[in-house]
Amino acid sequence: METSEIILSGDTTGIEWRLPVLRFKGSDPKAPKVYIQAALHANELPGTALAHFLCEQLRQTESAGLIRGDITVVPQANPIGTAQSHFGELQGRFDLASRTNFNREFPLISAKDRDTLIDNIDRHTAVDKLKRQLTHMALGADLVIDLHCDDEALQYAYIDDAFWPEAQDLAAALDMEAVLLSDGESSAFEEAVGYAWKYEDAGEKKTQLPGKLSVTVELRGRRDVYPEMAAKDADGLFRFLAGRGVIESAVSAASFTGPAVPLDNVEMIRAPDAGTVLFHRNIGETIAEGELLATLITRPGAVDGSIEVRAPQAGLIVTRTAERFVRRRGDLMKIACENPSRATRKAGTLED
Repeated sequence: METSEIILSGDTTGIEWRLPVLRFKGSDPKAPKVYIQAALHANELPGTALAHFLCEQLRQTESAGLIRGDITVVPQANPIGTAQSHFGELQGRFDLASRTNFNREFPLISAKDRDTLIDNIDRHTAVDKLKRQLTHMALGADLVIDLHCDDEALQYAYIDDAFWPEAQDLAAALDMEAVLLSDGESSAFEEAVGYAWKYEDAGEKKTQLPGKLSVTVELRGRRDVYPEMAAKDADGLFRFLAGRGVIESAVSAASFTGPAVPLDNVEMIRAPDAGTVLFHRNIGETIAEGELLATLITRPGAVDGSIEVRAPQAGLIVTRTAERFVRRRGDLMKIACENPSRATRKAGTLED
């Protein structure tokens, strides 16, 4: 294993950030190349734990001479966010300086223009340097896996239609309970990588990208950081890499049995008013149309001081907020459904 650091100069004198990068050299230049990163949202740590266990497996595999394709691992992809502790709480989702989501506004370029990402890179802000370095590394690979997590959630993934159904092997290997099929229309990291591949040829958009993959994996919830879970997830990712020929190892094929629904079929349950949240249903439960999901205590003690939140249609509860007080229009749940939602959804991601 080769270890290096990318040094990102800060936006004020005397500040710099260091980004550790771990690389495993493959023996076959024709084998798929892999890029794995974790904790782009710095307070989402299940992926960092997975990467730690996976690297131990890869070191053993490397010692045995069984790694065929180059593998790059960035276990904590956001040193800037990791340093953002506000009143004792890690603030890893948004850059406090620009108020921008760390997983938005990645550059949308053609894969042919990859090297322009780091040309004259010092003229950019520290956050933009980080995004450009991460994208540059990812576009040198064929399989790109961005490890995230949700608040409280099942194991699921966002996968662009361009990689489906080929990516069912990843969903099966990681025991995913749902897949949300995205439209690739945002500037999030995995969609920016997909965009570069789709628009590699000028004037032509590729709708299928066989042999390629750029995916956001949601490793349950933010508090699901346990050795048993991390080891299991690392085993699953190792099996996926073996199945794709990156590692020489016998694997048995598994099947993905969960729902795979387009984002238009996801009901984003939002709070009609601010208040204390009392959940009646949990993640992983299948609910019916009209079923009571939560009660919001909006005016404590008043006769009419609560509001019921009911399911607009039947489906599987994939996520739930970890907060127990929400503002008006705050996200409560994601429900994967068979039919499209009647709510209007703009192209791109479900959340900011």
